Amino acid sequence: MFNGVGTAIITPFNENFEVDYNALEEFVNFQLEFVDALIVLGTTGEAPTINEKEREKIVSKVVEIVNKKIPVIVGTGSNNPEHVLNNNKLAEKNGADGLLIVSPYYNKSTQKGLVKYFTYIAERTELPIILYNVPSRTGGNILPDTAIEIFDKNKNVIGIKEASGNISQIAELISNKPNEMLVYSGNDDQALPLMVLGGNGVISVFSNVLPKQMKELTDAILNGNFKKAQEINNKYNILMRKLFVEVNPIPVKYAVSKLGYCKNIVRLPLVELSENGKILIDKLFEELSIL
Repeated sequence: MFNGVGTAIITPFNENFEVDYNALEEFVNFQLEFVDALIVLGTTGEAPTINEKEREKIVSKVVEIVNKKIPVIVGTGSNNPEHVLNNNKLAEKNGADGLLIVSPYYNKSTQKGLVKYFTYIAERTELPIILYNVPSRTGGNILPDTAIEIFDKNKNVIGIKEASGNISQIAELISNKPNEMLVYSGNDDQALPLMVLGGNGVISVFSNVLPKQMKELTDAILNGNFKKAQEINNKYNILMRKLFVEVNPIPVKYAVSKLGYCKNIVRLPLVELSENGKILIDKLFEELSIL
């Protein structure tokens, strides 16, 4: 699907908490200068608060702007497989290139259940699928053997976004997976070790703010220039981590608003970044000369 950096983009809102499609267009064009893929309506895009009409318009708008320059991957996950299939059809109808599907949350599953769940969805879906493992949000973990089994059983499952935060688990997955299976870091501060281990890239929150720098980091790793990659990572690692000082995407929405690409508005149950959080991000922007 892609090697390098894919931005899990924010969804801009106006003062009435409506999707700001003009801001979305400007932000997508900004991202297009640098990144290798765009991931729409993921966690960072506040997907749970987006209704079906908005979902369709957002996907079609981004696909139109991107105009096949890079892949557009749509988050379609739910804890109801029929909802996932409906989201998949909507994404396909509106020109998406791939799907990012999180493991079921709240009702969770067993490892055997995860294989059956993703196989059920894959058998009824045409587009390429990237699994999404984020135990901190779902309450469940897609173990390496399970991810590989899902990949082996379904030709349109092409890889996984790994956000377990467990480098040992990630190393086990990369060591045992088929060569064709793609592995992306779901954590910006683990993109470097994951890619050095043999992963393909990162699905990034940080690149909402600094897409050029994240692209330079992933390019350096892919080109074997590990010294340059270390320097970039060491410089920006603190911002990568502090963009999670509160629940994502609260801090990154504030950071992007400072760049002028959106308003600092999130939908409930999220709320605006705290004053202490703003002070922290402001300080890092100053120290890193971002503005």
